[in-house]
Amino acid sequence: MLLNNKEHKRTRARNKRFAGKMAFKFFEHTPYLHLFERIGAIADQEQVAVYLVGGYVRDVLLQRPSKDIDFVVVGNGVEFAKAVSNQMSGSKLAYFKNFGTAQITFPDKEDLDFEFVGARKESYQRDSRKPIVEDGTLDDDLSRRDFTINALAVSLNKESFGEIVDQFGGLKHLDEGVLKTPLEPARTYSDDPLRMMRAIRFATQLGFEIHPESLDAIKQEASRIEIISQERITDELNKIILTKKPSVGFELLYNTGLLQIIFHELVALQGVETKNGIAHKDNFYHTLKVLDNLCETTDDLWLRWAAIMHDIGKPASKRFSDEHGWTFHGHEVIGERMTKGIFRRMKLPMNEHMKYVQKLVALHLRPIALMNEVTDSAIRRLIVDAGEDLDDLFKLCKADITSKNERKVQRIIRGFENVQQKVKDVEERDQLRNWNPPVTGEDVMTCFDLKPSRAVGDIKNAVREAILNGDIPNNRELAIDYMVKIGMELGLEVKNKLT
Repeated sequence: MLLNNKEHKRTRARNKRFAGKMAFKFFEHTPYLHLFERIGAIADQEQVAVYLVGGYVRDVLLQRPSKDIDFVVVGNGVEFAKAVSNQMSGSKLAYFKNFGTAQITFPDKEDLDFEFVGARKESYQRDSRKPIVEDGTLDDDLSRRDFTINALAVSLNKESFGEIVDQFGGLKHLDEGVLKTPLEPARTYSDDPLRMMRAIRFATQLGFEIHPESLDAIKQEASRIEIISQERITDELNKIILTKKPSVGFELLYNTGLLQIIFHELVALQGVETKNGIAHKDNFYHTLKVLDNLCETTDDLWLRWAAIMHDIGKPASKRFSDEHGWTFHGHEVIGERMTKGIFRRMKLPMNEHMKYVQKLVALHLRPIALMNEVTDSAIRRLIVDAGEDLDDLFKLCKADITSKNERKVQRIIRGFENVQQKVKDVEERDQLRNWNPPVTGEDVMTCFDLKPSRAVGDIKNAVREAILNGDIPNNRELAIDYMVKIGMELGLEVKNKLT
C-alpha cells in the first residue's frame, strides 16, 4: 500500500537539503525517464509505493554507466512486476517465487534489465551469510543494505515522483567520496562478510575512502570471509582486478588481512630481505606496479592475471650467494606450475584462460633476456613459443620494467624495442606467427612406413630445430628433403615419396 502522509512528510523533511537538486540531477542523467514515469503510473493504479534503489541510483548520480535497474515495492514485488509486464509490450517476465523477486527484460534492448523485489527486513545467524527474510517497510529494506551510498531510493509514485529517500546520509557520503555502512559496521560485515570484499571493490572502482570505523571493522571481522563461497570471493576479486588501478584494492586487501586469507601466495611476495648489505626489491609491490602499468594498455582480465602471477614463483626460488647476490632462477617455471593450483583453488576457469596465463608466466623473461643476444634463432623460438599471444607477452614485459632509475628504464626500453623490431623483421621474412612445422609426425610415418615410435618424434623435432636454427628455410619441399636425410642417417629406408 502507499506510504501514509506522515511517512511522506518525514521523507520530505529528511531530504529537504538535497532532494530537489539531486532529483533534477538524477533525471537529467538517466535515459529511462519515460519508463520510470510509466512504472510510477502503474504503481498508483496498483496502490503500492515503488522506488528505484541501490546501485543504479548511485551510478546515475555519479554519472557512471549502469544497466541493472532495481526496484523496491512496498508490497508484493512479484505481483507488481506481473502488472508492469502486462502493460509494457515487448517485455519478458521471469519470476523466482522462492526469493520473492521478478525480472523484466526487453529482447529489443539487451542492455536493459529490471528487477523487482518486495521491501524486506533481514536477520542473520552467526554461521551463515544467508539471511532470514521477512516482509518489511522501506526503512527496513534500506537499512539492510551494505553501504549508505547504496541505500538511496527514488520515489516513482506521482505524488512524490523524483524525491530521494536518504535515511543514512548517502548523498552526503557520495559527495564526500566515503564508504560507510548504514548500521554498525562490525555487525554489517559479520552478518554478510562478502560486504568486506565489496567495500574494497567499491573503494577501488569509485576512488572512495572507506570510513575509518568501517576499515577497522573489516580488520576485526576479516576471518569471517572464510564462510563465503570461493566463487563469490573470486567474483569480487576479478572486479577489483578489472578496475583502472587495482593496486588500490590489493593494498586494502593486504592491510585489512583479507589477502592473507584469500591469496596467501601473493602475500608471500611481500617484504625485503637483506644479507651482507645486499637487498632484493619487494616483489609484492613490484607485482602491483606491473599490474597497474599493464592496466594502462589492456582491459583483458586474463592478461591482468598474468601480471599478478608473473613473479608468483619467486619465494620458492629465492637464493643468496656472495658471488651473485639474490637470485630467483627458475621462478618462471615454478610460477607456471603454481598457476594451475591457484586457478583450481580460486575456482577460476581450468581451460584455455588458465593455459594462456601459464604460457605468459613461463615466457615473461624471454624478450628482455634477448636484449643481450638478439639472434635470429632465439627470435624464431620466441615467435613460435608465444604464437598468437606474442603481442600480449610484449605488453606484459613492457609493464614489468619498473626500476626507479630512469636511465636504466630508458636503456631497457631501447633494448626491448630493438627486440620487438627484430621479431617484426624475422616474422615478416619467415612467416612463423602461429607456426606449425611443415613436416608432421604422420608425414614421417608415411615416408618411412613407421608406426608411432621415438624415431618418429626424433625426426620431426630435427626438422623443427633445423628451421628454427635457420639451417633450412620454412618450406615444405626443403623440409621433406631434410626429413629424408635425417631418416637415412638413422638407417631408415624411404618407402613412400612425399610432395
